[in-house]
Amino acid sequence: MEKRALGSLQVSVVGVGCNNFGARLDEGATSRVVLGALDAGINFFDTADTYGATTSEQYLGRALGARRDEAVVATKFGMPVDDTRFGAHPTYVRQACEDSLARLGTDRIDLYQLHFPDATVPIADTLGALGELVAEGKVREIGCSNLTVLQLEEAKAAAGDGPAFVSVQNQYSLLAREPERDGVLDACARLGLGFLPFYPLANGLLTGKVKPGEPIPEGTRLAMMSSERSVHWLSDEIQGRVGALLDFANEIEVPILSLAFSWLLSHRQVSSVIAGATSVEQVRANAGAVRALPDDVVAALDVLTG
Repeated sequence: MEKRALGSLQVSVVGVGCNNFGARLDEGATSRVVLGALDAGINFFDTADTYGATTSEQYLGRALGARRDEAVVATKFGMPVDDTRFGAHPTYVRQACEDSLARLGTDRIDLYQLHFPDATVPIADTLGALGELVAEGKVREIGCSNLTVLQLEEAKAAAGDGPAFVSVQNQYSLLAREPERDGVLDACARLGLGFLPFYPLANGLLTGKVKPGEPIPEGTRLAMMSSERSVHWLSDEIQGRVGALLDFANEIEVPILSLAFSWLLSHRQVSSVIAGATSVEQVRANAGAVRALPDDVVAALDVLTG
């Protein structure tokens, strides 16, 4: 599988989002997904200390086991683990890193990401703590998530000659194109950051399993989502776009899953498309979905979803 640079790391263009581990998947099912991903050529695994109430990191670490060196492991800190463990204060950054290292059962985190900006802590202080972890070899590269253009620029300036963010992870898909409109994608090109889209399959709407006007399949992310969250994805506007994409996919005889992955990867700022999976079959489908799209197909997708 093709790999792209993320700082000094080389990550597969398809990654595994690990938010299902410890939530929808038990340890055995997690292990099957992880090993299936490695066997399919996927080396990038993205988790967080909060996923699965901290069990995602544990399950991922144990699943990798002796194959740890084949993987690029990304995790995150900053979102509340409980009432006392949250934020980006330097003292907590170190504690969170040590906790994640222990749960993952590893001696280093390949990509350590600030999960959400902390307005109470100067970004220079957070970067200073992360820089110490890099110097100690506990972290190889650092990244961030949910930052705006202004925050990315502030972080770049604050880093100075020290370790700087190499990636930003924000929501991006054919059905959520805000990074183009808010300038984050352009900022990545300008600041030398890799972009990691989360929800790349729009909560399953871009897998081909969910069809407008039909019941939501049981067991899917949308079926398990609260009505407060699903109302956006099930709106007439979004469902109309899904229908148009499905019609276009049928017309050009390319699965909508391939369009979803490949359109994202047509943007060179995108380093890897990290999608969740609940089975080995899903992992293999994701790994096989990437293809080069002709310029006219990319242009047509832009029009359909712009």
